[in-house]
Amino acid sequence: MRDVIIIGGGPAGSTLARLIGKDFNVLLIDKKSSDESKTSFKKPCGGLIAPDAQRALARFQLQIPTDVLANPQIFAVKTIDLQSRLITHYQRFYLNVNRYRFDRWLQSLVGDADIIEDARVTTIKKLNDNYQVTYVKDGIEQVEHARMIVGADGADSIVRKTFFNRKIRQYMAIQQFFNASDIKPLYASLFDHTLTDSYGWGLVKDGELIFGAALPLQNSRKIFEVLKDRSAVHSFDFSNPLNTEACLVNSPRSIREIECGSDHVFLIGEAAGFISPSSLEGISYAMDSALALAQAMKKKNVIKYYKVKCGKIKMKILLKQLKSIVLYTPILRKLVMLSKLDSINLVE
Repeated sequence: MRDVIIIGGGPAGSTLARLIGKDFNVLLIDKKSSDESKTSFKKPCGGLIAPDAQRALARFQLQIPTDVLANPQIFAVKTIDLQSRLITHYQRFYLNVNRYRFDRWLQSLVGDADIIEDARVTTIKKLNDNYQVTYVKDGIEQVEHARMIVGADGADSIVRKTFFNRKIRQYMAIQQFFNASDIKPLYASLFDHTLTDSYGWGLVKDGELIFGAALPLQNSRKIFEVLKDRSAVHSFDFSNPLNTEACLVNSPRSIREIECGSDHVFLIGEAAGFISPSSLEGISYAMDSALALAQAMKKKNVIKYYKVKCGKIKMKILLKQLKSIVLYTPILRKLVMLSKLDSINLVE
């Protein structure tokens, strides 16, 4: 029997496995395959490493390998309000990466835990003194047992759905890929409050244009097509999509929607609700919550200490909620864009 089974091998799960692998018998179960062309899961994510995520990587003394980086590296964001037709440019310091390779790199740093790739967890049951995890790999159903379960499995977390009833606001993230051979280097964020109270994004990466958005769950695909039509006038060529990806994304309205866990079941990263409600940046929260749980696992009362350690993360999310009020309230966003505060003028 294992000490810990971690479900989900993204930044949260991989970081936790790396931190606790020497002290516990750890199994990490992940949907992704080592073959990028055959993996059954890719997260619809623009693949930009924001300053908060860079800070988290720096705390762990990690340097992103060059083969994880994508081209081009972009130092400005083009903010487009589709309703007011305002366009403002801001300097930003993001790292453009291949998100699949970034996750795989973090997973490659796990040295003292067993990893099962390309596997899908189907059920988790609480028994007398342990938890039974059933998963399917290569079409074969298999079973593992552990004293503790950690859900690092994102917005559609089977761990959260199985053991906790706390609701959290969710969107459907949809993104499509297009040929970008004739498009200038670009990163754009788009706002249209008549379609979504979140935002959309356009990004050139390794010769492709990625266009995506976080949209209401109902009629999300239809809304996505409307957003594409309205965005087409802003240098986007949406002919001949190469690929389409979609998945749920969490965005807590308040810190009361965050679920850390109870008993011997814990949630980290987006599964817990640790994600910015203003930008949907989740990598820094994934790594910070993994560190908090790793530190808590050295204590006798793990869940109590974990919740205490998560206090700082919740306060950070609270501040992001205040920022999101400005960002997603049309009149406030318009005033900020009109003020040109902290904006830059591009030289053609």
